[in-house]
Amino acid sequence: MFEGSMPEVWLAALALLVGLAGLVWAADRFVAGSAALALHLGLSKLVIGLTIVSLGTSAPEIMVAVSAAQRGAGELAIGNALGSNLANIGLVLGATALIAPLPVQRHLLGQEIPALLVVTALAGFVLHDARLTAGEGLFLIAVLMLLLWMTVRLKKRHHGAEEEGVEIRDYTAARGFLWFGIGLAALLASAEVLVWGASHLAAAAGISPLIIGLTVIAVGTSLPELAASVASALKGHFDLAIGNVVGSNVFNILAVMSVPGIIAPLELQPAVFSRDYLAMLAMTLLLVSAIAASLWRRPCGARIGRRLGATLLGCYGAYYWLLLHN
Repeated sequence: MFEGSMPEVWLAALALLVGLAGLVWAADRFVAGSAALALHLGLSKLVIGLTIVSLGTSAPEIMVAVSAAQRGAGELAIGNALGSNLANIGLVLGATALIAPLPVQRHLLGQEIPALLVVTALAGFVLHDARLTAGEGLFLIAVLMLLLWMTVRLKKRHHGAEEEGVEIRDYTAARGFLWFGIGLAALLASAEVLVWGASHLAAAAGISPLIIGLTVIAVGTSLPELAASVASALKGHFDLAIGNVVGSNVFNILAVMSVPGIIAPLELQPAVFSRDYLAMLAMTLLLVSAIAASLWRRPCGARIGRRLGATLLGCYGAYYWLLLHN
């Protein structure tokens, strides 16, 4: 039952929707502008793809985390990070695999999967005491910088493909700077609007910002990935779906979850670890086990099929049931 007046509730809901839409649009412009500027400054397309574009895809979550921490709603940011990871595995990969089997690249086991497991373990170490301190936030950021450095060095050594991941070939330096500025400003404004709406909606509904972050905002910021993955699967272009989800989950933990600790250290509900983190860990281990088993059975034709897709979606639904009945 909502405690505020209905006009206030509707205004908060509208702000939340407008904020989500603004984040999606602004992130696309921000990534394109940043990548174009970097290209004109002499960075290779490979480095741009591995750093700017990868971080840019987490820009909505990062900006939400900054705004939430400044407003004293740090748990909303933590919920967004954990909830986005759950949505990436259960909703994005689950729905995409139901449409078409997803090819599994062998390099995942040697590079991306170990990084995901280490970072997921670090998240558990940080969250187990139901506190997030400035030191822990800075530690996660340091790990992110180290990981980016190692990734760029590794890919350069193996002569990775020179792909920037966004259309920036026709961008002049001036156009890149313009879209960088517009995208950044729109990201900041959209995050402020979204967090204001989410906080007021949570207060009116009598629920914690953590739940809003785990559900509405997490799913909202994952919808672009879901739409892109489903559209790619329908067209037969799904080679990078698993790798993109793995990379996104790593960035969500290191770049998003660290922000509240740095800006405004906070005490967390015990359920953040015992329910939300453990659910994310279980889904991550399920995905990793399925990838390893598929590569072991069919080294040259490994894929994630519809059965696992249905299982992932079912687990995600079960988590929602647990979340809403606690």
